[in-house]
Amino acid sequence: MVKYIFVTGGVLSSVGKGILTSSIGKMLQSRGLKPTVMKIDPYVNVDAGTMNPYMHGEVFVTDDGGETDLDLGWYERFLDLSLKQENNLTTGLVYKSVIEKERRGDFLGRCVQIVPHITNEIKTCIKNSAKAAKADISLTEVGGTVGDIEGLPFLEAIRQMRLEEGFENTLYVHVALVPILDVTSELKTKPLQHSVNELRRIGIQPDIIVARSPTMIDAEALRKIALFGTIPESAVFCSYNAESVYQVPLILDRQGMGDFVCQRLGYKCGAPDFGEWQQFVNAVVKPENEVKIALIGKYAGLTDSYVSMSEALRHGGAACKTRVCITYLEAEKFEKQPQCIDELKAFDGVFVPYGFGPRGTEGKIAAIKFARENNIPFLGICYGFQLAVIEFARNVCGLKDANSSEINPNSPHPVIDLMPEQRGVEYKGATMRLGAHKVIIEPGTMAHELYKCKEAYERHRHRFEVNLDYLDLLKEKGLRFSGKSKDGRRMEILEFHSNYFFFASQFHGEFKSRPGRPSPEYYGFINSCLNKKMGKAKPVFS
Repeated sequence: MVKYIFVTGGVLSSVGKGILTSSIGKMLQSRGLKPTVMKIDPYVNVDAGTMNPYMHGEVFVTDDGGETDLDLGWYERFLDLSLKQENNLTTGLVYKSVIEKERRGDFLGRCVQIVPHITNEIKTCIKNSAKAAKADISLTEVGGTVGDIEGLPFLEAIRQMRLEEGFENTLYVHVALVPILDVTSELKTKPLQHSVNELRRIGIQPDIIVARSPTMIDAEALRKIALFGTIPESAVFCSYNAESVYQVPLILDRQGMGDFVCQRLGYKCGAPDFGEWQQFVNAVVKPENEVKIALIGKYAGLTDSYVSMSEALRHGGAACKTRVCITYLEAEKFEKQPQCIDELKAFDGVFVPYGFGPRGTEGKIAAIKFARENNIPFLGICYGFQLAVIEFARNVCGLKDANSSEINPNSPHPVIDLMPEQRGVEYKGATMRLGAHKVIIEPGTMAHELYKCKEAYERHRHRFEVNLDYLDLLKEKGLRFSGKSKDGRRMEILEFHSNYFFFASQFHGEFKSRPGRPSPEYYGFINSCLNKKMGKAKPVFS
């Protein structure tokens, strides 16, 4: 029988529910259990795909083409899972499904209500997801903050699941902020107490409380949390600030949380095996070297906009025993202050990520040009790949007005153009080229050295592609397309051999990057940054 763990958060958003949920899953996985994870997002959007990254961070893409919340990325990285779009549930999805059933007449003339119809739909989705994964334990993270009006139907649904599944098969974990008052340097548990009271008012008594604090809580704070939370002190844990988020499962397990969860759910598990995980953590927190990377983006004001990319860079760094220091730079800065482009000389590598629309594109193109002309290792992803083609077309091929038809529909040289099947598409949601697609890799190339195979499946999220009318000219001037789609019609990887490392992909390698198993393109980039910094010859990855 599947057992269910529900994680809620209080006091404020971004308190660390995603990392906590991932960490609980890791502790259980290290004991031989098979977890699956679902993220509930109470917003009315059907999925995250149409939201600006400044609204909710990056959009994480699954193998089956789901555009989901960024927390699914954390689940996949911590647990080495390949989740599906059904692992992300939103208010929009729930109401869309219920309304469609009502229109078909499935409710046989009944008045459709929040309880039981909406809550029943939520419970069905949670159970179906666990069943499809054939999991021992299903972890469900309820997004938002306890007390938010939009989250109430979801909290009511998980309250009902205890009645239906039984006490021994359900576990409520609540995480809330325990701040330190600057004036007195005192840990304050009152916000957490109010948060627990709000949860109990809804009808949920937490079984475990996790204090999210800058430092480990003291015995007095722990006693207060247990007393006012109506739980034993052995059920109170602390997730304090760590050098790396990958340390959190180890921190919580040392406090006894993994054993407590297993005992509470009736599992008889042996000692956890964190061997490989600990090796990775050691590589992250005890590096031998350091490289500085300039990330040139249009959403640099919110680093969560690039969280999977940042983590993939760190995965590559760990494989090279290297700390990766990322500086997030607004692309528009290089448009408004062109002289600032010289600042890139201070970095060991230039990274240009995804993006949409014209804002900041000229700044990104200027950064790519600077990296190419100054032989600074460069990696471009998705939009970064497309802008690298534009930069090369302009400054090497002599097509001064080259552009993307997304940026300038009237460009005389649209070296990047809308995919044919995208013409006439009206709805924006879930209509891009999404999910995992086969990439054919040409032997004898840098891409082949990195991937060590002739085929790879990588995740995509784009509408525009390289215009084949310009392919011969680009290749004649030295740009090599070393990865293509199965039919050879879409360019997937480019490299420029004249430089130390100049590499870009139309796909998003970061979505499949894992601790201890970094994305090949990210590993190649960091490896090259390090080797060039140390004055070594051009790297060979085979």
